[in-house]
Amino acid sequence: MNPPTHEPSPPHTDALTVVITGAGSGIGRATAHVFLEAGWTVVLTGRRREALLETAAHAANAHVVPLDVTDPVGVASGFQAIQDLTGRIDVLFNNAGTFGPTGEVDEIDPEEWEHALRVNLTGAFLCSAQAFRIMRRQQPRGGRIINNGSISAHVPRPQSAAYTASKHALTGLTKSLALDGRAHGITCGQIDIGNAATDLLAGVAPDSGALQADGSRRPEPSFPAEEAGRAVLLMAQLPPSAMVNSLVLTASGMPFTGRG
Repeated sequence: MNPPTHEPSPPHTDALTVVITGAGSGIGRATAHVFLEAGWTVVLTGRRREALLETAAHAANAHVVPLDVTDPVGVASGFQAIQDLTGRIDVLFNNAGTFGPTGEVDEIDPEEWEHALRVNLTGAFLCSAQAFRIMRRQQPRGGRIINNGSISAHVPRPQSAAYTASKHALTGLTKSLALDGRAHGITCGQIDIGNAATDLLAGVAPDSGALQADGSRRPEPSFPAEEAGRAVLLMAQLPPSAMVNSLVLTASGMPFTGRG
């Protein structure tokens, strides 16, 4: 694993600390900017150092720690570097994800299926385990884990078995983390986002429109990814006595209610 961009130093800040995975683009980058503007100490993680540095944009309250969420050793090393840098983790936003293979179930390559689950599910598990370990021992103890699910955790798009399965499983992980965290002051909630304007959405809904359950393609409305970041900030900045278990955020007018 590459070393963190900033050398570890004795932590000294009154700001809360959030760790964002997949912070090099899309919702991760937009969320990072929202938290930076709100004065948080933001740790940006992802595989591509250059993209993370672009997200940081020389912000004094940003740290870059490259890591691959599918690599257990790299995740453990990365979170140790984060603890050295910041002293604590108040919020982990498990955002890293991939849409994975498309096609009907008999057309999906098993290796591509496994990769989608490693990124979307195992990656969230590995990062949550390391954050949980830190949160339960830090003083004051506790913290929040926020998982980026998808409206596909509720209702799938056609030809998305790997993505849909991983996001349904992520909901189970969210609930289990919330239960395990009760004794340690750790909460875990999930935000399920539909049609934030990102490169990932562009791949699902090209110019011809998004594939619908009846086999047609239709353009769907979207909304700025920054609004998703603001929703994550809302979940993160609640007092310890309150939490959001589940939040569904969609573009106005998109076919979610009644989808399928």
